[in-house]
Amino acid sequence: MGCGTSVATETQGKRVETDDTIKSPSPALTMKAAVLIQRWYRRYMARLEMRRRYTWNIFQSIEYAGEQDQLQLSGFFSFMLDNFTQLNGNGPDLISQLLEPVVDPWLDREICYNLIPVPESYTGPRLSFPLSVSDTNALLGAFKDQQILHARYVLQLLYETKKLLKQMPNIVQWSTSYTTEITICGDLHGRLDDLLLIFYKNGLPSAETPYVFNGDFVDRGKKSIEVVCLLFAYLLLYPDYMHLNRGNHEDHIMNLRYGFTKEVMQKYKSHGREILQLFQDVFSLLPVATVIDGKILIVHGGISDQTDLDFLSTIERHKVKSALRFPRRSLEQLDIGHSCKRMRSGAGSRPGSHSKNKRTPNQGRRHCRTSRPDSAASTSSSSSSSSSSSSSFCSPRTPSCLSPRPCPSSPSMPYALNALQVPYLDSLCSVPPPAPAQHDREWKQVVDILWSDPKTQEGCSPNTFRGGGCYFGPDVTRRLLLQHGLQLLIRSHECKQEGYELCHGGQVITIFSASNYYEEGSNRGAYIKVGRELVPRFYQYQVSRATRKLTLTQRVRAAEGSALKALKEKLFTHRSELLSGLQQYDLDNTGCVSVSEWAQVFESVLRLDLPWRTLRPHLARLAPDGSVDYASCFENMEPRIPLTQVTPNMAETLFRYRTDIEIIFNIIDKDHSGLISIEEFRHTWRLFSAHLGADIDDGAIDDLARSIDFNKDGSIDFTEFLEAFRVVHKLDSKEQQGDGKPAGGKAF
Repeated sequence: MGCGTSVATETQGKRVETDDTIKSPSPALTMKAAVLIQRWYRRYMARLEMRRRYTWNIFQSIEYAGEQDQLQLSGFFSFMLDNFTQLNGNGPDLISQLLEPVVDPWLDREICYNLIPVPESYTGPRLSFPLSVSDTNALLGAFKDQQILHARYVLQLLYETKKLLKQMPNIVQWSTSYTTEITICGDLHGRLDDLLLIFYKNGLPSAETPYVFNGDFVDRGKKSIEVVCLLFAYLLLYPDYMHLNRGNHEDHIMNLRYGFTKEVMQKYKSHGREILQLFQDVFSLLPVATVIDGKILIVHGGISDQTDLDFLSTIERHKVKSALRFPRRSLEQLDIGHSCKRMRSGAGSRPGSHSKNKRTPNQGRRHCRTSRPDSAASTSSSSSSSSSSSSSFCSPRTPSCLSPRPCPSSPSMPYALNALQVPYLDSLCSVPPPAPAQHDREWKQVVDILWSDPKTQEGCSPNTFRGGGCYFGPDVTRRLLLQHGLQLLIRSHECKQEGYELCHGGQVITIFSASNYYEEGSNRGAYIKVGRELVPRFYQYQVSRATRKLTLTQRVRAAEGSALKALKEKLFTHRSELLSGLQQYDLDNTGCVSVSEWAQVFESVLRLDLPWRTLRPHLARLAPDGSVDYASCFENMEPRIPLTQVTPNMAETLFRYRTDIEIIFNIIDKDHSGLISIEEFRHTWRLFSAHLGADIDDGAIDDLARSIDFNKDGSIDFTEFLEAFRVVHKLDSKEQQGDGKPAGGKAF
């Protein structure tokens, strides 16, 4: 017993001693463990931040590329005006109405809505004018309940808004002496949930809660009608406490691509055309700027070194129906056809190498594309001296219309603008510039206000990455603020991950109010509140029930996956160009090139300014020798429907310009039946292929038209036709088939 007790006591003593040792490690060991954990965590967060940043760059680059596509399409509309003025022989087509609108006197009279009956079965809000608080509350509640406002009330709302806006100046002067704080909101882009959340957090518009909404109310989102109707209703209810600036998406040509036109026509089939015409007039009457206490300038995009607020306050803003439409009189002064045909006859050879300054022949749609200003500091030295001329002609159609190129003269002296580079059938030609007329100068002032972006370098240069307006540096900001006695510039126009961003030493603030803009969880929304002390305070939010449950890693992974899918689709639509460029380096036909060659070709063809080396593991496999197996870039992509009857050249053209073709077909389909005649299809496609410089003969177009006339009735169901030219991801198709879903995959 005694020995047993003695042994037990000895063992217990050892256990206590061991436990004390574990609980009290040496300080050196503790510090070493903490350093290792901290190092691991920092590396993990750095990798996560890298993924977040390149995901953001992919989204933004593809967005800006889409804007350039729209600018190119507006050039095609001009082309169609000269070659395709009437589609059915029944008067001017919709394209000419959109680009050169004729004001319908019917829309300027109350009869435009009084003759529209409201059936007793209509359960939505019934508005009475002038509006009261009960009307706006009813409208707010109806939109929350997914109800649609009747066409009669939409037309009457627009009619009354138009009358009010006609009385407003181009630049609204506002004072904080009559209120405690002013709330400033950025882009909403048809996101009703964001607008409702702002109203919930900050309060409904009223004399106690005044608002400035800084443009881009419509497009991209599915509730643009609801958003803009609410804003107009509160503008009518509180005209002294609610101000709306025009954005670059308050533009009927932009609305063709980004969804607002389609949304209106789908929700208002009977009166959609009249509603769109009134929206077009109302958008052109929106003020272009707001000034608070003479110290804070609020514009949608930005400024240039040519921005003159005094001149801007005197222009007839309603004449600028679209900032995408260069004044026609100036274009008619250009001898484009004769000059460009000479130039085109001597062009067409593919460059042998892919440097930053060389491109493949099919890159006409991106021929002005350059890297972002932050990564192109080398250009800033000359941009300041040439900015005066550059910004003058830096319009949203710069990549596809007018792009002045500086002469190789002294970079310290302003160069003389003696030639413009104008695209003609996907080529460039030099023509003498027209003398800027008064309406041209007015147009350029509006373009710079709506489309420009700030940059970190000094000076002012064409915004070739986005395709419109200018990049303006800190010196341009300081000069304009000093000239007009201002202290702060607030603008929107750019999505920011935190919903806002400060630059130019705090003198420029970007505010963006559409959360989850690119993808669920991709960014926060924000708004600014400014009191009498004129110190901005920021409020952030995010409309998402799902993302609150996700970790940071899960949110980044979801956004990254969506961005990579969109990028792979773009690779697929440029497959022949990419393969042609890569094969120039693969002289032995091994199917492999070096990583640097692969990255160089991808950037020279796509012009997206992306970190291709970082993205390579997501896009292509490495061969055993460390080179890139470039065929693997395309192996997981396929058309939604096999296209055996379409030539590869035409198929790729259709994939690449699918959105453009959809816009054109929707314009041609006046009765919105989803059908167009074969002759209309042939005529439109021939013009479109000629404008693009695509090498597609008439026989291939005729064969395609006949092959997609499935029931041989002389009409084409272009919804089914366009669905065939949607790119899908093979892995998504397999997953959906495994889940029992129909084959065909998830289109993106």
